[in-house]
Amino acid sequence: MTTDIGYPHKSGKTVFTIPEAFQETLTLRPEQVALRTVGGTTEITWAQYGEHVRSIAAGLAGLGVSHGDTVGIMLTNRPEFNLVDTAALHLGATPFSIYNTSSAEQIAHLFTNAGNKVVITEPAFLDAVRGAGVELEHIVLVEGSAAGTVTLAEVEAAPAADFDFDAAWKAVKAEDIATLIYTSGTTGPSKGVELTHRNVVAQISGLVTGPLTVGLDDRSVSYLPAAHVADRISGHCANLFTGVQMTTVPDPREIAAALPDARPTAFFGVPRVWQKIKAGIDAKLATEPSPVKKSLANWAIGVGVQAARADLAGTGRGPLLNVQHKLADALVLGKLRHALGFDELKVAASGAAAIPPETLEYMLGLGFTVTEVWGMSETSGVGTYTPLNKPKPGTVGIPMEGVEVRLGEDGELLLKGEIVTHGYRKMPDKTAEAIDSDGWLHTGDVATIDGDGYISIVDRKKELIISEAGKNLSPTNIENSVKAQSSLIGQIVAIGDAKPYIAALIVLDPDTAVVRAKALGTPDADLKALSVHPEIIEEIKAAVTAANAKLSRVEQIKRFVVLDAGWDPGGDELTPTLKLKRNPITTKYAAEIAALYTTPAPENVINLS
Repeated sequence: MTTDIGYPHKSGKTVFTIPEAFQETLTLRPEQVALRTVGGTTEITWAQYGEHVRSIAAGLAGLGVSHGDTVGIMLTNRPEFNLVDTAALHLGATPFSIYNTSSAEQIAHLFTNAGNKVVITEPAFLDAVRGAGVELEHIVLVEGSAAGTVTLAEVEAAPAADFDFDAAWKAVKAEDIATLIYTSGTTGPSKGVELTHRNVVAQISGLVTGPLTVGLDDRSVSYLPAAHVADRISGHCANLFTGVQMTTVPDPREIAAALPDARPTAFFGVPRVWQKIKAGIDAKLATEPSPVKKSLANWAIGVGVQAARADLAGTGRGPLLNVQHKLADALVLGKLRHALGFDELKVAASGAAAIPPETLEYMLGLGFTVTEVWGMSETSGVGTYTPLNKPKPGTVGIPMEGVEVRLGEDGELLLKGEIVTHGYRKMPDKTAEAIDSDGWLHTGDVATIDGDGYISIVDRKKELIISEAGKNLSPTNIENSVKAQSSLIGQIVAIGDAKPYIAALIVLDPDTAVVRAKALGTPDADLKALSVHPEIIEEIKAAVTAANAKLSRVEQIKRFVVLDAGWDPGGDELTPTLKLKRNPITTKYAAEIAALYTTPAPENVINLS
């Protein structure tokens, strides 16, 4: 039988639901800013947050939303998301988010599965919502107006008669469904993971006793899609429970520009974000006109990485490296952290996909305290983390408090705990496949566990490459090895299932490509032109060769092709969270893949064997 996991709130009260936590947080520093936009153009205090939630909840009740109903939300990262989501939670309703890149067909699947009659959105997504063809009772716009919709202001101005706000949120129970997190759909139609208030409370409790030691004096940033479990739970809900101030960034591509304004003390980045930060530094150094400044910066970063590697190895820095590091930090590294907006960063987290160990070493070298986390929508977010004082690049650390792990006979990571969902919405067969009768979640990840209890993810069980010779290989390991060698590589897909050798499709990083184009004296060159430029091809070839030197013979890439167009999040090749859609990629690029195994190789195929 399940027991309630309580969160020991800073107010001194133990809370068991999200509304309880929010109502306690309101009392601590009511005049402190809870939510803000970049530049502070909008700032909402905790007291104002509470008033908005009260009036929006009454208005949603006026639309007929009640305990147990679902509410769809399709918004960019903006304070209105937090307000309406929290208000719906106070009714005992189940708000869920839709990826902004979703097609009308995908939205139709979500609305049909969720069964919502109300959606809250903004004008930019109105056509997609209506195009889904699902009958809705109310479409609420947070800005602007359109025929057949109501505005959020109108909703707030029309509360349900005799609505009892306090009675509504106090009636919310730990076993009520707090939200639906729809999976990325890399292997089929997305599944709606049902997360209860109990799941969320257990997740936040595990975070604050583990990697996320934040409170009222801390700052965070919301820029990942609200439909992703990281932003929904570790961002939005962490704000409600801990009082950490949140700055919303509506366009994730603007995160680098927003950081110096937000100055987060806690920051979660998917691997691509950390790689982009590194690429930005590399690009700035590449265009630095002063040879002295460039040399000094490269020296300082190199010293930082040396110090990080010495710390990780436990060998000690030694007197000389200690002196060099203090000098490097004073002259360059400290200024670099300030320029990035990370000068007050206390904890940096990387998750949602594997990150090259070299990238983590680089971040540690810059002076960031980094924890690598692993988790799933099915685990309410984080399931394991590397302790801040004992990082181990290449692993995803140890289980969160209250979480049990073990390996199946085939090496699959199994997990049990209060953070684990009870199942997928209206999909009992899929639930039975994922969670066995003893409550163990079968994660689909093949893993190893070392003597210190640190877990390493080998790869997704269904994505392992089985070569023609019968060798089981991790495409992620191969791909990360290459990406770590050059910021010019935006995406790479290792190919080789039932093939005689490993080959790869490579996509240029558009931002780095722009910098390279200027350096090559062709500032107007697009990705198509750059994908066949001799110097670009040579740099990619050098990166693949360097990665091959670190891989076993059977893992080494023998041939590759550079594609002539970029891949966008939510497109044919990438999920909104930048995970590879391997099966669609294999289908779409069947001709290019076939060419990689043709003899003699076509002109555009680079042969390294």
